[in-house]
Amino acid sequence: MSGNISKIGFVASMLSVVGSLYIYFVNSNEMLGIFVGLWAPTLILASKEIEQLLEN
Repeated sequence: MSGNISKIGFVASMLSVVGSLYIYFVNSNEMLGIFVGLWAPTLILASKEIEQLLEN
């Protein structure tokens, strides 16, 4: 299971970035687009921490 959680976190963060760009430009909701874009680093950090906790 090593590395799988980090991969899931990375994919989720990329989806967050793509989703935020869609919301920002297509739906013209700038504030929501920025909010969703801020999830990306949180998802990466959380997935790495969870993986580290599971390994110990």
